[in-house]
Amino acid sequence: MNQLPTSPSPISPSALALLPLTLFLALFVGAGLWYQWHDVDMAFYKVSATVAILPAIALAVLLARGPLNRAIETFVRGAADNTIVTMVLIYLFAGAFASVAKSIGGVDATVNFGLSVIPPALVLPGLFLITAFIATAMGTSMGTIAAIGPIAVGLADATDLSILLTIGTVVGGAMFGDNLSIISDTTIAATRTQGVTMRDKFRMNLLIALPAALITLAWLWFSGTTAQMPSPGSYDFARIAPYIVVLVLAVSGVNVLLVLFLGILLAGGIGFALEPDYTVAQLSQDIYAGYTGMQEILILSLMIGGLGAMMQAGGGIAWLEQMIDRLSRLASRGQPGRKTGELGISAAVAATNVCTANNTVAILLTGQLAKDMAARYGVDPRRSASLLDIYSCTVQGMLPYGAQILLASSLAKISPISLAGSILYCWLLGGCALVSILVYGSIARSSE
Repeated sequence: MNQLPTSPSPISPSALALLPLTLFLALFVGAGLWYQWHDVDMAFYKVSATVAILPAIALAVLLARGPLNRAIETFVRGAADNTIVTMVLIYLFAGAFASVAKSIGGVDATVNFGLSVIPPALVLPGLFLITAFIATAMGTSMGTIAAIGPIAVGLADATDLSILLTIGTVVGGAMFGDNLSIISDTTIAATRTQGVTMRDKFRMNLLIALPAALITLAWLWFSGTTAQMPSPGSYDFARIAPYIVVLVLAVSGVNVLLVLFLGILLAGGIGFALEPDYTVAQLSQDIYAGYTGMQEILILSLMIGGLGAMMQAGGGIAWLEQMIDRLSRLASRGQPGRKTGELGISAAVAATNVCTANNTVAILLTGQLAKDMAARYGVDPRRSASLLDIYSCTVQGMLPYGAQILLASSLAKISPISLAGSILYCWLLGGCALVSILVYGSIARSSE
């Protein structure tokens, strides 16, 4: 679990510190909508997010308290945070693995194998279940998307299924597993900040996540009935081996970076054995091509990390939490109870996640506030831990500038904003959690 840097003195809340994020979203999303309004092809690619964030960073520097050098140091510390650097390395290794495996024919072989054993209507539900299982076992949505994403793209290319729906299924399954896994960073952060066991938090989560997953599976089955499955081509099982090894190692708990690195070596070795013209030089070119394919999300992740640190140092996160706490207190005067506390906890972690684009960091930042609100409003600590994890994962799976969507959209070569609206499971998870708050809160209040 990542440790946030501690400040020598309390941070004064300031709404102004959140202006840079507002500017970034206005430029990035606004430009895309403007071009789309004018029927421009690839509208959301006309202004890159890595460029749209530059004015926001400049504004954050101008708003920063203290000397200029201190503001720049804060930005650099945020960009160099352990979580950000780990994500960057995953981007690079995932891109390299996907590139090498595709170059040796791994994607085509895997797709043909899948088409030969899976009924057309079960392609999407099966993809969701496999992804969810792997993410639960691995404890990381990023590693899961890196492993399954290229296969999903190949399936979409081989059928009439929408690429947005197919890759959205992978992201949804990955977030399902990440949310429930007992070895996930988000689970560890949520349970430790609320002082509950992982088993109890898992049970609470499952009551909310399972209905969302079942509805998702039903919708995916309905959507998959229109798939036009071509006759599967021939495949060499050896070319599928890199994916199998990656999945087995990941499920076994091996570090995701080591898993992807071994996958690159294995894919390259198979290329040497099966492709007469495959050389060390070609392997090198494939790895580098994978690196360059991740360039944009790598840069954006570094900048998002730095911007988030500056907003935190400027008091933006503290102001956000303060306002949610005040609103919760105000709302509780007329109708005090668990419902108010649970809504406040959910809103706090969701809003913080929007600002930080990191679900683990969002839980760590709001953990103490959530614990205080749980005690004040009589919220079961197991519920507060569950809601922290659920709404951080829900929001993370919807953010077009979040790591998961950036990785998936890069692998599929699609717009992250378009993908954000196609991840049905995350939207359903948020809705089911809200229903549970309203129903559970009402039942709890009536029984008192």
